[in-house]
Amino acid sequence: MDQALALIGFALATSGTPGPNTVMVTASAARFGIARVMPHMLGITLGFPAMIVAVALGLGLPFAQLPGLHRAMQALGAAWLLWLAWKIASAPVGATPDAPARPPLGFLGAAAFQWVNPKAWMIALAALPAFTVPGQPILPQALVIAAVFALVSMPCLLFWAWIGRAAGHVLGQGARLRAFNIVMAVLLVLSLLPLALG
Repeated sequence: MDQALALIGFALATSGTPGPNTVMVTASAARFGIARVMPHMLGITLGFPAMIVAVALGLGLPFAQLPGLHRAMQALGAAWLLWLAWKIASAPVGATPDAPARPPLGFLGAAAFQWVNPKAWMIALAALPAFTVPGQPILPQALVIAAVFALVSMPCLLFWAWIGRAAGHVLGQGARLRAFNIVMAVLLVLSLLPLALG
């Protein structure tokens, strides 16, 4: 029971705190509303648990054994996040015929993004050794961890989407929404600090 509560607390803390996933969901919900961002949230909710299971089954082994590969993935993830931050900061604040609003990230894109998300890697690589028992079959334990993250993820993402939607209503489509987008982009860049400092 203690380990289960600790796992739930860990999942809530890591899923609910600001990071690349929550910042992107917040910024998209401000522009498009919660309903249109739902595929993005579902992609995170199912994509990250799938990543945990895949890492437990050995997909993370090359990253543990080849530090250069791990650093290359981190660099790729950081570059992708910087590009996303730029896209959020420079996104049109009102769709026009010349510049239609780009649709939010979809289910597959959000699920695939977990593999280059530095925070997702840090969480997966921390959760598996912390919440599994050595000598016991890894797959059932990984499935429990993945299920907890799947259950916790959507409520956390809905909270951030609601904040984004509320901000979108309050800020409208002008300079204030542009400022909000810039703040979201800065937060996305700041989410790379643990990677840079680690």
